[in-house]
Amino acid sequence: MMKFLFSLMFMIPLSFLQTSFWLNQCLYMVLIFMFLLEISFSFLYLNISYFFGVDLLSYMMILLSFWICSLMLMASEGIFKSNFYYNLYLLTLLILLISLFCTFASMNLFVFYLFFEFSLIPTLILIIGWGYQPERIQAGVYLLFYTLIASLPMMVSIFYYYNLYGSLDFFFFFKSVEGFMFYICMSAVFMVKMPMYFVHLWLPKAHVEAPVSGSMILAGVMLKLGGYGFLRLLQMMIPVAIKVNLIFVIIGLVGGFFVSLVCLRQGDVKSLIAYSSVSHMGMVLGGIMTLNYWGLSGSLVMMIAHGLCSSGLFCLANISYERLGSRSFFLSKGMINIMPSLSLWWFLLSSSNMAAPPSLNLMGEIMFINSLVSWSVLCMIFLSLISFFGAAYSLFLYSYSQHGKLFSGLYSFSMGSVREYLLLFLHWFPLNIMILKGEFFILWN
Repeated sequence: MMKFLFSLMFMIPLSFLQTSFWLNQCLYMVLIFMFLLEISFSFLYLNISYFFGVDLLSYMMILLSFWICSLMLMASEGIFKSNFYYNLYLLTLLILLISLFCTFASMNLFVFYLFFEFSLIPTLILIIGWGYQPERIQAGVYLLFYTLIASLPMMVSIFYYYNLYGSLDFFFFFKSVEGFMFYICMSAVFMVKMPMYFVHLWLPKAHVEAPVSGSMILAGVMLKLGGYGFLRLLQMMIPVAIKVNLIFVIIGLVGGFFVSLVCLRQGDVKSLIAYSSVSHMGMVLGGIMTLNYWGLSGSLVMMIAHGLCSSGLFCLANISYERLGSRSFFLSKGMINIMPSLSLWWFLLSSSNMAAPPSLNLMGEIMFINSLVSWSVLCMIFLSLISFFGAAYSLFLYSYSQHGKLFSGLYSFSMGSVREYLLLFLHWFPLNIMILKGEFFILWN
């Protein structure tokens, strides 16, 4: 694993070369290819070097991080063309990728915590440095304080666990701690990061003010840090989790339903996609908290699926925004008349967002139905409501932005470029092709 870390570190000087923008992206793609050769479809740690290693969970998350970061560069051509500090932008992106790689590959809890918190800083710089409106500072403050307030109790609980058992290696986490306070302190930061309903208000703000790359990394990878942390650390809190998880399953499912209703009332395209993320991650929270194997596999599948689908939708919103200069539904009507080929991508990604076959989202939802209904039949009520309203707001997103009377006076008649269609294809294709190899997500070696 160290070879990938060193590759990323030695790419830092490339950020400062003039006209190295696309070279960086090519190197990301080469790294993705190299990482694919390290394939690890087991729940045992492989490729161990120092305190880094990968199992199935880490492998999928690191691959997703590499993929989304290379697509972020492809989506950010505007920064390169306008020459708006793009060298600094490349550096920020690289530091973010290094911190995410170290977060997912670390086999030690303290190293995980360190890089988990560090990944917040480059994201904050992306939002404040390359955001669109003055409100981005407020969004950055929301993001920072929500995460910091929840993460300090986690640091204390890590020290407590180390004092108790003398090791922070994930391998030795079969020793559990009984205590509700420990459970809450350890879990709070993951609930904020997911984000769980009640602590989700930072997310729509951050998404709306972030540049396209900020939205892509937030939706694609940063929200997955919460789910990943739960999947790693719940084993040390099993005695308490069995008693308490009922509350969080209810919050996840009921909150997901409420947020789906909120989606139907949005007037801003990015805001709707951001709230749909909260709804999907509510289902992930419910699935993980059932503590059964269907929930574990389903949450992994859903995190990958949501990362690709939501990131693709933010790209689409940005492509429209660059031409229209507005994200409002009221101004972006009738797009199908001007760019029918882009309308096809709206349809494909909106259908994936509502878990239509053959998307990976469908596989994730089927797994959650298995997980949650076997846990309690009553979960079926809210699962069906979330699925129904998920389809409703996805159709609303598609039909409201593509159909209707055209406000052509406001629209720039610049057709889509090859780069934009390639960007959308690279989101949609893995999302709909991976379902053919669904057994990879449910192996147990």
